[in-house]
Amino acid sequence: MDETAAPRFAKSHEWARLDHDTATIGISDHAQEELGDVALVLLPEVGRMLQAGEKFGEVESIKAVSDLYSPLAGRVLEINEALLDAPETVNDDPYGDGWLIRIQVADLSEVDTLLDADAYEQYLGEL
Repeated sequence: MDETAAPRFAKSHEWARLDHDTATIGISDHAQEELGDVALVLLPEVGRMLQAGEKFGEVESIKAVSDLYSPLAGRVLEINEALLDAPETVNDDPYGDGWLIRIQVADLSEVDTLLDADAYEQYLGEL
């Protein structure tokens, strides 16, 4: 996995980091801060096909339950099983060990619809 690739962001606060046709997906630092201490992460089954914008799971915290939406269409290749026992990793390292799922991207052109870090920061400032 190319951990040096810059993540791209959806307005629903998920990020995607691309490595060839595989995307690692998680939630942004902003999202984990808004949620507070994450207590439970519900993730999809490996093999499930997702459409861009489709709900694929939930993150539950002391404050709220938040739906997770796939920023890209594709097939789930892997889920971060470590989060089942240590969901707080989403808070501790949202862009690293706190990733949620990896998908095989169906249409790489969809990446162009996501925001780069600067555009995402600007979007957050408009909220």
